[in-house]
Amino acid sequence: MHTVTELPLIGGGGEPVDFARTIVSHGVAELPPNRLDLAARTLETTLPVSRGACTVRISARGQKLRIEGSSDPKLTKTVRHMFRLDEDLSRFYALVRDDELAWCALGAGRMLRAPTVFEDVVKTICTTNTAWSGTRKMTTALVEHLGVAAPDGRRTFPTAAAMAQADESFYRDVVRAGYRGPYLKALAVDVAEGHLDLEQLNDRDVPDDEVAARLLALPGVGPYAAAHVMLTSLGRYSRLVLDSWTRPTYCKLAGARTALRDATIERRFKRYGEWAGLAFWLYLTRSWVEDGLPV
Repeated sequence: MHTVTELPLIGGGGEPVDFARTIVSHGVAELPPNRLDLAARTLETTLPVSRGACTVRISARGQKLRIEGSSDPKLTKTVRHMFRLDEDLSRFYALVRDDELAWCALGAGRMLRAPTVFEDVVKTICTTNTAWSGTRKMTTALVEHLGVAAPDGRRTFPTAAAMAQADESFYRDVVRAGYRGPYLKALAVDVAEGHLDLEQLNDRDVPDDEVAARLLALPGVGPYAAAHVMLTSLGRYSRLVLDSWTRPTYCKLAGARTALRDATIERRFKRYGEWAGLAFWLYLTRSWVEDGLPV
């Protein structure tokens, strides 16, 4: 039976949501179990449901977000969470209305997140010190070997419990995670055994500095990874993601002939305050919908 569920495609402040810019808002958003088709403006993904897993196709029609493949209330709630439909970006749009980022007010800036903070942290660790092909291979192996299978054979991202049960040789020989293997294993064990609750980081009452400190205390998470998780998963936009891609990309777009210091780049976006990291990211990624993700 073909089922379709629709959700209003508007933000928490009544602001517009650009579907295409959301599904390509950052590179991690296209990792398994997600499958993006920018030309067709669709996202397919496999998610947990009340009984097992289900693969769904997500698209937009007018101001509606369409979920095809399941009407399970748990899945609908998950998709709403992933698209951050409760988040209010209207203050950011008001801030950029009269400057070079005015184009964002048409609906850019909403970061597609995973169903859990755990998944986003694991995927971010898999982006460190490796080519994008390595990141994709690692996350694909995790999904294919440890995820819950849907009726179509596709799999969800694994739970912390499933990752905790895998031995070190799995991370070394199958995932080929290298030095990240022990970090991924330790993180999964801590979450699975209840010693660590990453989902608490969604609590908006926790200050940014404390969230950053908690992230930096995690195995395998440094300043880049912490800033990336805060931007893409937690909706905390004050910190700039500065890495081997963002630094030279900014210098190129800004017309700088030599590499710029991080402090110089940070000063350039200081005027955006709590939105500085988001403004920086959107400055770098404006062309992605037209050109596709640079991976």
